[in-house]
Amino acid sequence: MTNSKIKTQAVTSGKIKNGGVNALDIGAGQVTGEKIATGAVTGKKLAKKAISERTIANEAVTIGKLGKESVDASKISTSLWEQLVRNVAYENTASVTNEEKDKTATATCPKGKEAISGGVRLEGELASVAVTGSYPQASGSSRTGWTAIAHETGAGPFGDWSITTFVVCAEI
Repeated sequence: MTNSKIKTQAVTSGKIKNGGVNALDIGAGQVTGEKIATGAVTGKKLAKKAISERTIANEAVTIGKLGKESVDASKISTSLWEQLVRNVAYENTASVTNEEKDKTATATCPKGKEAISGGVRLEGELASVAVTGSYPQASGSSRTGWTAIAHETGAGPFGDWSITTFVVCAEI
């Protein structure tokens, strides 16, 4: 029998033997998403490595499609995992408030956490006070806290002022 002798719609799925049609029999682009019944393709029906980065359309996988806790350290690159911050803590330390010309304060991170940011705040009589340093403290390769330094620039008499250093710490 040839194609020209077969009537349109004469061959139905009930007349085709299971396994009778294979990938070579179907033209490229003939099976589209609209032609596949919902639930027809399951994980068991997919060959290993059938779905790859190349075959997934942009934005096909969204946050709403991911299960809770479905992405963890074992599923992302080590370099990305190491950039994520966990268990953020905020610490601060203030100097005394007095007429001293130079002041320093260091805020230290809790054990097991590292400084990821920090800053300084001045309080009191500040007409001639300037921050001269704000930087992370380190012990080996770990950033353990944040230090800030301020200085009264005038000739005196000096006013009552203080410096507060704050640090943002996290497990990294």
